[in-house]
Amino acid sequence: MNKHSYLTNADQSAVEQIYLQYKTDPGSIDIGWRQFFEGFEFALKNYPQAGQDKQLMPNEFKVINLINDYRSRGHLFTKTNPVRHRRKYTPTLEIENFGLQKTDLDLMFHAGAEIGLGKASLREIISHLEQTYCQSIGAEYMFIRNKAVSAWLREKIEPTQNTPNFSLPEKKNILHQLARAVLFEKFIHRKFTGQKRFSLEGAESLIPALGAIIEKGAELGSGEFVIGMAHRGRLNVLANIMQKPMHDIFNEFQNKEYEDEALLGDVKYHQGFTSQRQINNKTLTLSLCPNPSHLEAVNPVVEGITRSLIDQNYNGDFNKVTPILIHGDASIAGQGIIYEVLQMSGLPGYKTGGTIHLVINNQIGFTTNYLDARTSVYCTDVAKTVQSPVFHVNGDDVESVVYTIMLAMEFRARFQQDIFVDILCYRRHGHNEGDEPRFTQPVLYKIIEKHPDPLRIYCDKLIGQQELTQAEVVDLEKVINEELESALTRSYHLEKARVTPFFRHIWQSIRPAADNDFHDSPSTAVEKNLLLEIGQKITEPPSNLNLNRKIIRLLEERRAMLNDPGKLDWAMGELLAYGTLLLEGVPIRLSGQDVERGTFSHRHAVLTIEDSEEKYIPLCHLAPDQARFEVYNSPLSEYGVLGFEYGYALATPKTLTLWEAQFGDFNNGAQIIIDQYLCSAEEKWRVMNDLVMLLPHGYEGQGPEHSSARLERFLSLCADNNIQVVNCTTPANFFHVLRRQYHRKFRKPLVVFTPKSLLRHPGCVSKLKDFTTEGFKEVIADEEADPAKILRLLFCSGKVYYDLIEERRQRNKWETAIIRIEQLFPFPEKQINSIIKRYPKAEVYVWVQEEPANMGAWTFMSRRLHHIDLLLVARPESGSPATGSVYLHNLRQRKIIEKAFGECSCPRANAICKMLCAPKEWRPAISIGEEAGLVQEK
Repeated sequence: MNKHSYLTNADQSAVEQIYLQYKTDPGSIDIGWRQFFEGFEFALKNYPQAGQDKQLMPNEFKVINLINDYRSRGHLFTKTNPVRHRRKYTPTLEIENFGLQKTDLDLMFHAGAEIGLGKASLREIISHLEQTYCQSIGAEYMFIRNKAVSAWLREKIEPTQNTPNFSLPEKKNILHQLARAVLFEKFIHRKFTGQKRFSLEGAESLIPALGAIIEKGAELGSGEFVIGMAHRGRLNVLANIMQKPMHDIFNEFQNKEYEDEALLGDVKYHQGFTSQRQINNKTLTLSLCPNPSHLEAVNPVVEGITRSLIDQNYNGDFNKVTPILIHGDASIAGQGIIYEVLQMSGLPGYKTGGTIHLVINNQIGFTTNYLDARTSVYCTDVAKTVQSPVFHVNGDDVESVVYTIMLAMEFRARFQQDIFVDILCYRRHGHNEGDEPRFTQPVLYKIIEKHPDPLRIYCDKLIGQQELTQAEVVDLEKVINEELESALTRSYHLEKARVTPFFRHIWQSIRPAADNDFHDSPSTAVEKNLLLEIGQKITEPPSNLNLNRKIIRLLEERRAMLNDPGKLDWAMGELLAYGTLLLEGVPIRLSGQDVERGTFSHRHAVLTIEDSEEKYIPLCHLAPDQARFEVYNSPLSEYGVLGFEYGYALATPKTLTLWEAQFGDFNNGAQIIIDQYLCSAEEKWRVMNDLVMLLPHGYEGQGPEHSSARLERFLSLCADNNIQVVNCTTPANFFHVLRRQYHRKFRKPLVVFTPKSLLRHPGCVSKLKDFTTEGFKEVIADEEADPAKILRLLFCSGKVYYDLIEERRQRNKWETAIIRIEQLFPFPEKQINSIIKRYPKAEVYVWVQEEPANMGAWTFMSRRLHHIDLLLVARPESGSPATGSVYLHNLRQRKIIEKAFGECSCPRANAICKMLCAPKEWRPAISIGEEAGLVQEK
């Protein structure tokens, strides 16, 4: 069906009637007609005589419709694919589809004014449109609802016909960058045959593209560029953009040991690098972030780094730092993190002033054809969700690539929004240099095998334009190859491989941690008067604020905590920690779902004014010279937001950066960031970080997804003091561990398992003196127990402690001592052994946990307390963290507490315990009747 039938079937009187309707109510008519009349009125305004030509008026509309269709759909009919024929789309842009005929080609139309031609023939109009929208560059921007944005783009590309016009020196600069990219890949291919490098061959235009971003960005005010990319082409970027010494790159191909013997290291195409370059007498800082094989995992990290630099170094000026993300076509279409990061891009807490997205579009993912890799027409269609313009460019046309990149950089500076440049190219070899692509794509690779590289194509073009000679090409290649040979020779003389720590210039004042740093925590006590002063200020907002009456009552209760008996709850402990650090000049950033109020309505760091959208943040009003406090409710994302906060912390070692999960269970949505960055980055890349993760954890009968923050997963990743894992039981200890995070001379990520029900538990409080003395306690001994009478030692961590002490009081079981292990890693072995020695008569040692036996800290603790006969009390092994039945939860919780004290109230121990407790094979030395299955003998 002809989509333009409303034109071809309309007579002149009908058109006039629609026009009158448009004048009265534009929104009441079809969008196509609205666009026609907008163009028609433009013509009337600039060429009043057009209205006098009644006979041509319907055809003027048809031409305007043709122009708008080129703008909207011209990208479907471009010459952007260097090795494949484009798919066919209908209707085409043939003039017959618009009610026009070949006989109209030489007629003159005022509609030409719409594209800057004035009155022009239809032939001239079509030629202009074809050159602008259907050559090496395809433009998608007409879907953008902001007319100022689409108009700016239109005014940029239509007058120039979207065609580059570089001077000869500019062309020579492009040529030199392209030559370095192409010859670098060919050199490695010859010298290190068969070794993986994830070649850029087929997409070498990326290198002059990045060069153009940096040069144009510097011209527009950017002083720093933060780049994230996967492995394909990384070595080329390191060599030719980051200017990492090529002898170091070649040295990494030679399988030598690392200079740093403690470094586990990573493959060469995952490494990051930071460098400084001089461009036009301006010093620029370039950072290529390390990235694992999880192709797009680096994206939120780049955004977090960028925002951190903007906040800390450039006073919020987005133009000073430019984030650049380089995607693969398969990954940008297939990885959900792309969408998460895009949805963060315009939010106040996560905005970075627009990201330049470059797609290395190889038209294949591993061995998967693009038709099997996505449903959307383009791999970049996700960009439309946030109204980002998209340009598709033929990677063989290097001038068009550079031209488009410069336009993208200008757009970013003008609108501070994301923009996408999809570079259509190909992959000359398989997924890696050891693959045989003809196994799966024989037709495509027969074409690629015969296809000249971009350098050959560009040289032929310049020679054809008489702007270059073959002799100059030979000389250029000779110079570059000699440089490569020299670097290779130098690499042979290097004895070991060298890994330059990423962001070394930022972290140079922070020393690496040593083993003895974790034996005891430093004092983080604060003077009583200062605590009282902070407490007063955060509980006494200005009297003119109209606050909810429940908030007023809450603040009054918190203020009362500061007085006798001076028992402060979890929220007060947390807020006081923030307040003291802010007054010491430590900026704080806290983000996560619902963190302003707190998931459990406990924090109330942000107070909303009644009947208003206005907010008041008490921690921002402590003193005129205090540090900045920022708290942001995040989008409903774990992967993206945790990656962002990790990146933020990575660039600011002197800021306390925290991320809180709505429920601790949900951190599994960010497992890639936890595995690939938080826990392993220092061993792989010598990257330090001090991000704090707050994970609500505790069994309260709320079901499988609201109980466990998966303590066992973090503990399984613990080694070489890579992270800190704590499960505090008192507000004061939480206060001290937050302060400790900054006051140590080194930095490590901190994972805090925070409570839920304990937030309001009458026993989970701390006296003021607990904040004004000492520091964080890795282990808390049982001060109520008499060591001379103790026969049974219970070790536990977290919420279960309060159930145990209540049970002991009720049963009068004072021959049992309860030891709280507040820091599980680094393991406080010295403190635990010291406490065990206090109880010389102890005969039974039990680890008590709420989690199933195959989860929680049991496996971890049994290995570290191997010198004592440690028994286990826990829920039975399970594939699910918790039951959804409150009845069953309470029954199992009751059993845990009873068995911790060596008793069981089950009238039918065998049958009931078999259902509630660990299975028989868990307790080979204990009969079912004797221990009822909840205690496992080591």
